[in-house]
Amino acid sequence: MRSFSNLWYWISLAVLWSTASHWVLGVPYDLVHRAGRHGGQAQDDLEAIVRVNCNRMMSVSERSGLWLMLIVSAIVSSLVTLGFWYGIEFAQAVLLLMLPMVIVAFLSLRTAAYITQQSLSGNALRDRLARLRLIIQIIGMISIFITASWGMFYNLSHGALW
Repeated sequence: MRSFSNLWYWISLAVLWSTASHWVLGVPYDLVHRAGRHGGQAQDDLEAIVRVNCNRMMSVSERSGLWLMLIVSAIVSSLVTLGFWYGIEFAQAVLLLMLPMVIVAFLSLRTAAYITQQSLSGNALRDRLARLRLIIQIIGMISIFITASWGMFYNLSHGALW
């Protein structure tokens, strides 16, 4: 369970953030670009997919949002305790993957609520999706930096390289 010295952990970190920044609110970002360039049917497709995904997210949030928040809070608290109180490397590694994604999920839910309330379409919708993608990419860069720094510190301090 040597997570920070395992190549697969770092590959999964890269894939996680690559996927998170490509799929914004469940919509592939190339569809946003295509809608901006061509309009017409591509824009209609974008608006339909965003509407469906926003409605789905809001429905899940309304029905089981409190339970999801409680479960995620319990998992994060357990990972913090196991990882940093008891020093379990695997819990630290999972926490460093999960905690930024919780923030991304919250921001996505907030954006979905805004899009639904404002009934955004056209250029305003594309701008809101582009802003969310930029924020996700910034969170990803910070997360990768913190994870790499902690992983190097952990490996050097626990003698994983000798």
